Parts: sequence; C-alpha cells; structure tokens
Amino acid sequence: MKKILGHILSGSLTEGLVIRINPDTPLEDIKTGKFVSITGKSHTFFSLITDLTLQVTHPDILLFPPTPEETLLNALLKQRDIYATATLKPMLMLTADNKPSPVKTIPAHFAIVHEADSKDINLIFGDEADVSKKYFNIGCPLDMNTPVCIDLEKLTERSNGIFGKTGTGKTFLTRLVLAGLIKNNKAVNLIFDMHSEYGLQARKESDHQSFVKGLKTLFPDRVAIFSLDPDSTRRRGGSPDVDIVLSYQSIQVEDLLSLQDELNLHATAVEAAYLISAQYKQDWLFVLLNQGENLKEFAQSIGAHPESVAALYRKLKRLERLPFFKPLHKGAHQNVIDQMMEYLDKGINIVVEFGNFTSTFVYLLIANIISRRIHAEYVAKTEKFLGSQKKEDEPKKLLISIEEAHKFLNPQAARQTIFGVIAREMRKYYVSLLVVDQRPSGIDQEIISQIGTKIVAQLTDEKDIQAVLMGVNGATALRSILSSLDTKKQIMVLGHAIAMPVVVQTREYDEKFYRDMGDMVTAKQINQFVEELF
Repeated sequence: MKKILGHILSGSLTEGLVIRINPDTPLEDIKTGKFVSITGKSHTFFSLITDLTLQVTHPDILLFPPTPEETLLNALLKQRDIYATATLKPMLMLTADNKPSPVKTIPAHFAIVHEADSKDINLIFGDEADVSKKYFNIGCPLDMNTPVCIDLEKLTERSNGIFGKTGTGKTFLTRLVLAGLIKNNKAVNLIFDMHSEYGLQARKESDHQSFVKGLKTLFPDRVAIFSLDPDSTRRRGGSPDVDIVLSYQSIQVEDLLSLQDELNLHATAVEAAYLISAQYKQDWLFVLLNQGENLKEFAQSIGAHPESVAALYRKLKRLERLPFFKPLHKGAHQNVIDQMMEYLDKGINIVVEFGNFTSTFVYLLIANIISRRIHAEYVAKTEKFLGSQKKEDEPKKLLISIEEAHKFLNPQAARQTIFGVIAREMRKYYVSLLVVDQRPSGIDQEIISQIGTKIVAQLTDEKDIQAVLMGVNGATALRSILSSLDTKKQIMVLGHAIAMPVVVQTREYDEKFYRDMGDMVTAKQINQFVEELF
C-alpha cells in the first residue's frame, strides 16, 4: 500500500502544483528532490518536490504560538490551522494504458499524492534485469532502495556531461558510467585519463587510505592502456599495452588553437603558424624548431612578422622536452593511431594515461591530436558504410571522455577545435563526447545546450547552475534542487537517457559493484596488492 503524502490544493502547469501535506506525515522526512506520484482520474503524474512551505489559516496563531508543553493545543492546531505545503513539478505522466507522455494537463483539486514505490520506479526508469541490457543502475531515489536506471543506448546517441564543483566525486561518477557502458557493450570508449584514475587502481573518494579498481582491472580483456609515461604505469603495478610515441609531423596548427591561453599565444603568432604550415605542410613544426638563429630570415621567406615567428618558436620549443615526441620519428603518429583504431574496431576500450605529464598544456595537445585523427578515421568509416550499407561496415559507437572540458569547449576553442565539431555533429559519424567539468559556465552555450544527458553533482555558482539547466524544460523548478544537493554521492540526472529528471543517491563503487560487473577480486585483495607494491 502506497503511503499518502497529501492532496492537491492548487497550482498550474507552468508554475507547478501545491499540495497540503498530511498532518501525520513527519515534515522533516520530506526533502526537495523527492520522487512522488499523483493519482488522477485518467493519468498518473510523476513529479519532484521542489519547495516546502509552512502555512497557517490565520496570522494571529503566529502572534500567540503554543508552547511545547501545550501538547493538546499543538495536536488540535495541526489538524486544521497549521500545516505544511509542498510545491511539485510534474515531469511525466502515464496514460491509462501505462504509456509515458510529456505533461500536458494537470490533476484535479484534492487528487491524492503518494510516495513513489519500486513499481513506479521500474515502470518509469526501466529495470537493469531487462534482456536488452540497455539499462544501467546509477543509484536510488532519496529515501528509497529501488534502483534508478539510465538508458545506455540513448546515452550513446548524443554527447553527455558530468558536472559538479571540485570535490563532489566527478571522477567516481565518470568511472561508474564508463563501467556500465563497457559491461553492457553499448559503446567503445576513448578515455583521456589526466590523473591516472581510470585505468588501474585509484584512491577511494571518501578514504584516501583505500583503493578501488580501475577499468583495466575490472575488465582486463576489454580495456587497453596507452601510456605517455610507461614508467609511471609500471610503478603503479600495471603494464601499458602500447607506449605512445608521436612525431612533430602529427601536430597541426588546429591542435594549438585551444592552447592559446596556456601558451599565451597572440593571434599574430597563430597566423604565422598557418603561413609556415601552408608552405611546409605536415613538416611545419619540425622546420620551425630547427631554425635557431635564422628566425628573421625564415620569417621573411614565408611573409610573416619576425617577432611573431620568434614568439611562436619560443613557446613551442618546450615540446622538445617531452620524451614522447620524436623529431625524426616520421610515421610514428600514424602507427599509434592505427593501433588505436585496431583496438577500437575490436571493441576494446582505450585509456590514455598521462602519468606524470599532468600539465594542462600536454593534456590539451595530446587529446586534440589523437581525437582529430580518430575522428577523421571515423568519418571515412562512416562514409564507407553509407556507400556499402553492409552491417559489417557500420562503425562501433565511440564515446570520447575528456576532463577540464571548458578548456576544449570554451566559446573561442569550440569554434575551431575537433571537440567543438564532434559536439555539434550529434553523433553523425558515430562519435560523441563525455565531458567532465567543474565549470560548465565556461563551455560554449551552443555546445552545452546540445548535450543530451547531464549528470550533475552539487554546484553552488549561479552561472554554473544556469549553464547546466540551459535548454531544460522546467529549469526554474530544478534550480533550487540542484543548489541543495549533498556534497558527496548525490546527483541529479536529466536529459535524453532518462525518462524524467530525478535526484538519486549514487550506488557504491564497492565489492558488490565489482561482482555486478562480473569481477570476483575483492577490495581487500586490491589493497593488499598495493601495499606489497609499495
């Protein structure tokens, strides 16, 4: 039997509905973001509580309030004169034949409001036990133990975002979602792992003395590690599948556009790079870095300003200190990308580890180089499939995961880099993004409005909250819920891959999760292994 919370008093489709909470319902047990159902005559409405208010029938009651000792008076007032109301935002309605539909009407006065139960949750969000294997348990609604699932097939149809301020567990959430995609084989993933937290073991979010499994440890045969710093990978107990070696010929001018702030490059220096590239093609950077004292004559030969060429030379000279760039190793970048494509074609997910090369400069540059080339390969594969229309030629869905997404997708970079192209294409070439960021307001508005599914942890900056709710129906009602989320393990999920916006307590990334993913090695064994290693 469903628990009755109250009944509808008033409201509107746009502003939400107001319910009077039953006097025997403990008010402090009701939280914003709670999932409830409303039973109408022809429809069942599923809603979120967005606000709570205390009310009285007459203002004089507030002038002479009863003392705590006046228990009888308190009880009498609660039955009629003092009460609480909740504001609900209807998010979805079911017709008489249980078909979900957008909310286009409202229930009548005094319609009964219930706490949602497990049957409601499974009906709306799907069941992980479904034979399609498209549903993945992300967590449970507030004060409930029934899993809420996201639709992994819909998740891979568009680019997606995981947002939250620093310390809210974005890495944990990303690892959780990626594990679901790998287990259910709904997409092949290319993960740019800036801080080496996704491949092998990583420190636990809530206890830095304990370790949790990375994706390579959970799925040893379905995840490969490509490492820029193989020694770092080995020190952490792993062995990279491929050591990344790139040549200067792998860098195009477009790869530097998102690095203008990092390198403090003036627009004239970028123009000089284009002039060099026009004359020397893919060897442009190799030629520039070998000019030395001939920069002035070199600038004159290509028609560029000498100071601009000199500035470009000084800024890019730091590339020579990066051991994974080999000046004379022509074709190395081709081999690495070919190897990546071989793994991706086999359905093997790739984690690109940066080891001790954790500067934003290196992360942006490497992610740009690899993603641009992989995207070009996918464009060619898609065009081949469209020409042949053979099922075996259809590319596997590719999801590229990037951290510090506002660096790639700010208004300036989004117009010029490969990540802006991918975000706008809406998986036209079977490639989409999973962007992870603590500053969604720094992402280009056009890009963030096209992100299909958003998994949002706590945000406190009003600009960030406004950014993640851009293009979302009923954003005003959701704003207050977002700002009241707990710091850890509490998120709002909204968008294309979930039936309606909902607040959930995220599932634990623990031994039970390992077993659910098909792995039998315990966390205790992982910790013992790490202790022996160090």
